[in-house]
Amino acid sequence: MNILLVGLGGMGNAHYLNYQHIEGVRVAAAVGRSAGDEATAKKWNIPLYATITEACEKEAIDLVDVCTPTHLHKPLVIEALNLKKHTITEKPIALKLADAQAMYDAAQANGVQLYVAQVLQFTREVETLREVIADGRYGKPLDGHFERLTACPKWSAGGWLLDKEKSGLLPFDLHIHDLDVIVSMFGKPDDLIFTECRGEGRAYAEHYRFLYVYRNGLNVCAEASWFNAAIPFTARWRVYFERGMLICDADGVTGYDADGGVTKFDVEDPVKVDCGINLGESGWFLRELTHLTDCAKKGEPSPLVPKERILDVLSLLEQIG
Repeated sequence: MNILLVGLGGMGNAHYLNYQHIEGVRVAAAVGRSAGDEATAKKWNIPLYATITEACEKEAIDLVDVCTPTHLHKPLVIEALNLKKHTITEKPIALKLADAQAMYDAAQANGVQLYVAQVLQFTREVETLREVIADGRYGKPLDGHFERLTACPKWSAGGWLLDKEKSGLLPFDLHIHDLDVIVSMFGKPDDLIFTECRGEGRAYAEHYRFLYVYRNGLNVCAEASWFNAAIPFTARWRVYFERGMLICDADGVTGYDADGGVTKFDVEDPVKVDCGINLGESGWFLRELTHLTDCAKKGEPSPLVPKERILDVLSLLEQIG
């Protein structure tokens, strides 16, 4: 399978490094226009083109992988889909629900698949939560709490992450990870409440608290931050069930049942790849891209990133703004 990689920044680099470990898959070409893109393509010894159309005219491309800043997703993805190429796009798919729907409509009209790279769905930690909910060992879930806290990402190239029109800011860029997990595990909530705070003169909210309310009595809360404080990145969650609790933190995933039993779940990835970004070595992207390329080879949608959930998550983010 020949991949056309669009965007050679941090996420494009992470995808490239992981494609090297997937049998039968190779990055055949790239799309980019900057001097940095030219240098990267030369280092990787692959041809660089100015547009997806030009690349697909000159190379045998099976799948297009869009790893650009968010505001560029829609035109690039639709260009690829109109060329009848299966397409992966990094999250978030778009900043507006109507744009996301248009992208899926283009995929359907051209008889190809559109995949959204919601990488947490491919972590061993989330896989464990999915299995525990499915097998009911602790009963039904009653309450959940998810945290994703970090310092403000001032490192982003050109500062695009701090531009609402380009990134959607903290809810669309950071909280979307946990919200996608929440909706995948518990369904779309019936209501949401949120608070935000920001320092004087700042153009973006630095911290959010979210409460997702379900008519069945389940409540799920979440926090997300771009703090004006040099804290280390922190991501953790816990889910309380009728007969126990599951906690994911720096120590891994631990289950505590009502009778005193403690289970340490194995969440180590058997193969880890240096992603070239601040995550270090991980199996996340390898598992994600292996799954998505396998789906593309079969011409099938992904059961782990279904269209319906992607649109549900975006509709909630639109309410948050």
